[in-house]
Amino acid sequence: MSPNHTETLVNLLMLLALFGALALWWVRKHGGLRGRIAERARQAALSQRAERVHADVTDDPGSWRTRLTHRLARIGDRLPFFDVAYRAKLQKEMLRGGYRSRHAVSVLLAMKFVMALSFATLAVMLGSHVPNVGHYPAVRGAMMLIAFVIGQVLPEYVLAFTASRRRKLMSAYLPDALDLLVICTNAGNSLAVSIRRVADELADICVPLSGEFSLTADELQLSGDNTRALQGLADRIDLPSIRALISTLIQAMRYGTPITHALRTLSRAERLAHLVTLEEKAAKLAPKMVVPMMIFILPAVVVIAAGPSVIQLIRVLASQ
Repeated sequence: MSPNHTETLVNLLMLLALFGALALWWVRKHGGLRGRIAERARQAALSQRAERVHADVTDDPGSWRTRLTHRLARIGDRLPFFDVAYRAKLQKEMLRGGYRSRHAVSVLLAMKFVMALSFATLAVMLGSHVPNVGHYPAVRGAMMLIAFVIGQVLPEYVLAFTASRRRKLMSAYLPDALDLLVICTNAGNSLAVSIRRVADELADICVPLSGEFSLTADELQLSGDNTRALQGLADRIDLPSIRALISTLIQAMRYGTPITHALRTLSRAERLAHLVTLEEKAAKLAPKMVVPMMIFILPAVVVIAAGPSVIQLIRVLASQ
């Protein structure tokens, strides 16, 4: 047997071992009578959901992105490796990242699984080209496992980064939103109407914060449970300033204190905290500029200042 055929056979055996390990993991998590009953119930619920999704796609196929999203959602629904607690955790993270679709968690799980298998396959196939150690099967197997883990965790890191950027954007415009909320409540509007007005005003400035306020206004008008709607806003945004705002509003509604006075105090404190943050960033700017100036600006200044003298010195030494 040629070396190329042997290497291909070893790569296939590694991939089969990976699939076998995944199968054993699934059997261990879903084995036994209780696991089989739970699995049947889950498959029945997922089949009904898949039929609804298929009907939606048949009625309105939409773009290729919509079709791809529904296919990924079907794959994520049928993956047996993620339990209910993990899916609930991802659901909370997806809400904080601004993804409110009912298929968001399933799409993320499908992307995690597909990306992990793709990375593992590439690591096995391309691992032989690594110099010095690529021809060892144990090294390629370790690379396959590392690539599989990276493919699993990479989508979650991307989601966390997106949610962090979204929170920073909303935090920057929160003082303006509080000022607008104070103005609306001073005009005699109710809390739901004031939040709706603030959401409309922020639509062109900060789309994520406008969307969260608009959803909260809808929940306040439809559900009637103000505490639950405001707590939902705090859970979705997950900012200390938003939690302080929600606590202030809930206490004001519970004890009958004027909302306007509490909002004005909170707006003043939030504006002061925002100014302090800007001052801290300005104070950190000078130390951060030292290294770029030394690397990019100082050599050019030295060349311009000492260049003519060096050239003249070279000419004098050459003439002698």
